[in-house]
Amino acid sequence: MESVDTLIDARWVVPVEPAGAVLADHSVAIRDGNIVALLPTGEARARYAAAEHVKLEQHALIPGLINLHTHAAMTLMRGMADDLPLMEWLSGHIWPAEARHVTAEFVHAGTLLACAEMLRGGITCMNDMYFFPEAAARAVLSSGMRASLGMIVIDLPTAYASDPDDYLAKGLALRDALRHEPLLSFCLAPHAPYTVSDATFEKIGRYAEELGLPVHIHLHETQAEIDGEVAKTGMRPLARLKNLGLVGPQLIAVHAVHLEPGEIEMLARHGASVAHCPSSNLKLASGIAPIANMVRAGVNFGLGTDGAASNNRLDMFAEMRLAALLAKGVSGAAQTLPAHAALHAATLAGARALGLDSRIGSIVPGKAADLAAVGLGGLELQPVYDPVSHLVYAAGREHVTDVWVGGNRVVNKLQLTRVDLPSLESSTQMWQNRLRDSP
Repeated sequence: MESVDTLIDARWVVPVEPAGAVLADHSVAIRDGNIVALLPTGEARARYAAAEHVKLEQHALIPGLINLHTHAAMTLMRGMADDLPLMEWLSGHIWPAEARHVTAEFVHAGTLLACAEMLRGGITCMNDMYFFPEAAARAVLSSGMRASLGMIVIDLPTAYASDPDDYLAKGLALRDALRHEPLLSFCLAPHAPYTVSDATFEKIGRYAEELGLPVHIHLHETQAEIDGEVAKTGMRPLARLKNLGLVGPQLIAVHAVHLEPGEIEMLARHGASVAHCPSSNLKLASGIAPIANMVRAGVNFGLGTDGAASNNRLDMFAEMRLAALLAKGVSGAAQTLPAHAALHAATLAGARALGLDSRIGSIVPGKAADLAAVGLGGLELQPVYDPVSHLVYAAGREHVTDVWVGGNRVVNKLQLTRVDLPSLESSTQMWQNRLRDSP
């Protein structure tokens, strides 16, 4: 028999590739952090001798979920300023709090809290955008999670950096230092068109082309953003980015709520991706992204939670369900964004946007063993006619029992294996007291 590190038997395996597949009574064999085989359980037991044999008799095994847009450290601001429109929320509450409190220590604590929440909800990879990414990297690696870290750039001084060149220099130095870390990748992360100049965008474009990096940016989030850009430059934000050479396969347009038909066609034609964040968009009253039109045009879109300060959950099951329901309601067509397509958006589409689809996003031999086991045996989930329907419309993150990242079991029977919960709870309480008591 052939030796493997782990053999996972599952009632159902949903590999995402090929599209629409649901494999009953199949097993995944893992060696050195990678998937070496996906095959019927009877064959797997005859072929492999495993150091660890996991039997998931009432579970669906899926690729780890990919959160395509978040600000992980802002988990420490969860519920701090609710029920406000975007710019009032930012300028009146979030930016002042960040100016007073955001340090490397804040980012490490908030990111670790976010990683714990996401791992317990089956999220194995996040695309993060925030200050002090080196502190975020330490938290991510200690939790065992995977992350694409944003090298944030903004034309305003903060405690992290003094000017755009300083942001870029620090981000690129971090990438150089950690580029061989298997759980980390990097994005260029200009904040938004209204906070980044043409000169800075031109530098970002050059680095993106030279280094083959995605460009992760808030874009067309609100109508006010677009109106302000038109008043200032005579162009809509996407047109401005197009003129600067930033619309291409490397672009991850976050939110993309207010798009005209020609702009959707432009994104599709140039192979750009969208990070759709339905809960945050609704909570901030920013609008509803035209996902049905994007699907028709062939735009690649993944799902994101945004930060917990504007959501207030880092919950990709909630985003899948809401994205599917909104797409149906807005389009008037119940067949829009069916369950398999919603799961694809939460997994392989996000991996594609990050340039990681050859490594993660589906259960395919040769890819990293980033997996989540979702228990479908509960009374509230009976009967099970279609496990993928249940994953999107009935189950929630509370049904995730086990999670693997690169073959390492980071959640074991509901328990985090690499996070010290008492220490995390103490740190979170300390930061809550600081933010609550500050003027």
